[in-house]
Amino acid sequence: MSLTAVLIGATGLVGSALLDKLLAHPNIARVVAISRRPIDKNSSKLDNLVIDFSELEQIADKVQGDVCFSCLGTTKKQAGSISAQRIVDLDYQLVFAGIAAANGIPHYCLVSSSGANANSLSPYLKMKGELEQQVKQLGFKRITLLQPSLLLGQRPDTRAGESLGALLMPTLCKLPGLQRFRPIEGAEVAERLLKQALIPQVSAPECEIFTLDQVFVQGQ
Repeated sequence: MSLTAVLIGATGLVGSALLDKLLAHPNIARVVAISRRPIDKNSSKLDNLVIDFSELEQIADKVQGDVCFSCLGTTKKQAGSISAQRIVDLDYQLVFAGIAAANGIPHYCLVSSSGANANSLSPYLKMKGELEQQVKQLGFKRITLLQPSLLLGQRPDTRAGESLGALLMPTLCKLPGLQRFRPIEGAEVAERLLKQALIPQVSAPECEIFTLDQVFVQGQ
């Protein structure tokens, strides 16, 4: 097996961990990483496409491979508003997925969110659910959706709310009924993504959704 992977969101918590794993794995021959700023990694496998995500169509011909990963995402605070967050978390992601599907990439992998639901009253969970829903209509041969809860790990940016949650949630989630909301390391989400990507197409379902408990790799 020798795969070419395409990754958008390669500088974030999950994306950066996934990029390291892809570059290190012997079955990954090439990685096309799309980012807004240059990636400081030295690897003959890496092809870093630096572009404003509003201009993704300009590199459409370079989005070619066997599997694509979408780890893109922001917060309302970073974006400035819910509408601006939707542009990153929904619009850019759909453009990327549409390009990948049109170019015949057979396997699409998305880092979504626990509770994603197109009918949710939460704007964040609603946009995540809408993305899942619309991606399923693009004609990929195989789709892998991961729905983790709060992500833990070292981020390039500081998010006070998430830092507080990272301290409190592991303890709170020991309480009955809250186990399914426990946080997960970004690197473990990346490991699950890689593990699913390496499963041969003939052995995998057309659409697989991993809820929080199933994302955890330990013991599986």
